[in-house]
Amino acid sequence: MSEFSPVTVATVRAPINFLGPMPERPVKYQYEPPAGVPALTGEYVPHIVPVRNARPLAAKFSLDREGFELVHAPSDFADFGDEEAIRRHYYREVERFLETRIVAAKVLVFDHNIRNASRAAAGEAGIRGPVERAHNDFTAQSGVDRARQELKARGVDFHPLFFGNFALVNLWRPIGRPVEKSPLALCDATTVEPEDLVESDLVYPDRVGEIYSITHNSSQRWHYFPRLKPDEAILIKSYDSRKYDVARFTPHAAFDDPTSRPDAPDRESIEVRALVFYPD
Repeated sequence: MSEFSPVTVATVRAPINFLGPMPERPVKYQYEPPAGVPALTGEYVPHIVPVRNARPLAAKFSLDREGFELVHAPSDFADFGDEEAIRRHYYREVERFLETRIVAAKVLVFDHNIRNASRAAAGEAGIRGPVERAHNDFTAQSGVDRARQELKARGVDFHPLFFGNFALVNLWRPIGRPVEKSPLALCDATTVEPEDLVESDLVYPDRVGEIYSITHNSSQRWHYFPRLKPDEAILIKSYDSRKYDVARFTPHAAFDDPTSRPDAPDRESIEVRALVFYPD
């Protein structure tokens, strides 16, 4: 039995959107694209998959094995409407937590997203909706590129041999209330095949990022933590420079939980991304 919330349904069956076959590289614009250019290419096909309640096994999940884990992480920070306060205070709180939890030599939080579907639909600045397509935030190449970019911005010349092994880890938590609508489904990294990962471009006004879109594989095992509370968080491995015997990428997606109340409020959550440098 988990130390966290009461166990509900053991497994739900729900649609998750996966990338369908396509000959060219998928592209998604993160801003209004030029006239005549589609904002998103590729067909994303819903597959009904079993999504297991991970709470009974929470203590057994490992960031280095399955690629994600549930943590008890009460926060003293409450001002999630203030971007400057988030960067100045919440980032440091997360860094301290990860330094202890992962036993890291150094942790550097470098960005965040706040998600709420209705606020994003209303055009509120700085708010995004849940991502309903299976994806991983970085690729084998863009993980290294992002580390180099963030360190260069701080005046540090990045060289993998000098810095040693590192990972990109997300800390994902609800804001204000438990998650009922659009919870996060996470794929056990040990069940992901290399061919399930498709390099895809994210186009910004000033740069092009690269993520993995995910194709469906019936061997994949998907999990979620029902009614995640604000004093809980999920750690998600998005990239690891170590190539063997550890989770390197962890596909995830928002999905419609069939056990959610019809009038459940929109999920509001924040995810922060951190560079985690391992001890030598």
